[in-house]
Amino acid sequence: MAAAEKRTVSLPPDQARYMDELVAAGGYASASEVVRAGLRALRERDAAVERWLRDEVARVHDAMQADPGRALDADQVGTALQAHHAARLKSWS
Repeated sequence: MAAAEKRTVSLPPDQARYMDELVAAGGYASASEVVRAGLRALRERDAAVERWLRDEVARVHDAMQADPGRALDADQVGTALQAHHAARLKSWS
């Protein structure tokens, strides 16, 4: 691993306890490892959001700009969501 830069962080008590529990359980060797894992997870989440924005949201935005008539109004969306929810509830019964 490259040379580490030291940082001082402050955590609320519940997060500090959680970090201590993770280390005590043996999942991590130190609090620093917990922080590094958390930062890796944040980086992965941020990358996933960026991919979603680029691949899905931008595509839909462009399609809506090209053909605004394909848009649904709020009542249509509400009706579709209610029907979807009712079908899901029925399938769970």
